[in-house]
Amino acid sequence: MAEQLTYSELLARLQVRQVEEAQHERMTFVRKAIPDLDGAGILDPRVREQKQKELEAAASRPSGPPVDSTAIPIEDLRAMMGWPNHDLSGGTIRTALAEIEGSNGTIQVRIYTPVGDRVRPAVLFFHGGGFIGGSVDTVENPCKSLAQKADAVVINVDYRLAPEHPWPAGLTDCYDTVRWAFDHADELGVDRTRITVAGDSAGGNLAACCSIMDRDAGNGYIRYQALIYPVVVIAQPEQFHWQPEEYAIGADEALIHFSLDGLRNAGSMLNALYLQGAGSDNPLVSPLLIEDAAGLPELLVVTAEYDYLRLEGEAYGQLLAEAGVRTRVIRYEGMDHAFLDKYGEYPQAEDCMDELARGIWGLPADE
Repeated sequence: MAEQLTYSELLARLQVRQVEEAQHERMTFVRKAIPDLDGAGILDPRVREQKQKELEAAASRPSGPPVDSTAIPIEDLRAMMGWPNHDLSGGTIRTALAEIEGSNGTIQVRIYTPVGDRVRPAVLFFHGGGFIGGSVDTVENPCKSLAQKADAVVINVDYRLAPEHPWPAGLTDCYDTVRWAFDHADELGVDRTRITVAGDSAGGNLAACCSIMDRDAGNGYIRYQALIYPVVVIAQPEQFHWQPEEYAIGADEALIHFSLDGLRNAGSMLNALYLQGAGSDNPLVSPLLIEDAAGLPELLVVTAEYDYLRLEGEAYGQLLAEAGVRTRVIRYEGMDHAFLDKYGEYPQAEDCMDELARGIWGLPADE
């Protein structure tokens, strides 16, 4: 049975109940245990409660053949995404709206800045949502907290979504925003040598792809990349064909399989709605397939133990470490996909922003 702890106590426990080990000379791997429950192969109590509700709701629906997600109206798909969460920034962050002229037209952004005039690191944050949904609203509270915790200027990017704007439109928007932040560093109060790209799920993919574009262009705008349970391979070559047996599954077997199955067949939807004929083996679609990862920015990868994307995210960390990129991988045990959406409810979500803030401040001012 889980201990009865307050949210603050759970958050503090996450820093204590962790094991850190060097798995490669360039890679540190951290496992963060469930803060209030011991055991292996189990879900965090908060995740278990939510998954139980979802499983019961699914069981109550009329039986029938599997639903083709590409046949669901796009607005209905978008309505299923996101989660109400909480502003933990204490009202100390200024929010400004801006419009950027990019290659595809106007890009809207929200800029979060701590009180006080000084030069700060910058973070470009790209929301998740499978490239077809999600919004700046869902990640606003994590972004505001990150601005406070890292004492950074955080730019929340409202990039174009598929299917109306297929690949590479959203990716182009994201990199155009990186370039804009670099070019306008002085007016933003940003240290242009300390620019981070970050994102969750599909947004993690966009951050990884922006980092590749930046290296290949020789621009050097991006110093640090933080990928939160990222999609890094949409193609499914044989060497990356994941099996459920690769996950430790114990007492919560039915709920864990239900969690993993949520993204198991997402590839067909992404091909149909996001790529629309573009090749899924392009590293700017599936960065895990990059042939040469040397020279990419320092990397943080955050994964959830019972997320179907966990294995590919951790494989990407290993790939970059072997190419000489300084890498830190953090796995939250008992968690499932999209836990950042539950900011202020799941302590792991706030701890994730704490870890990202520490990574940003661990960067030297210049190299």
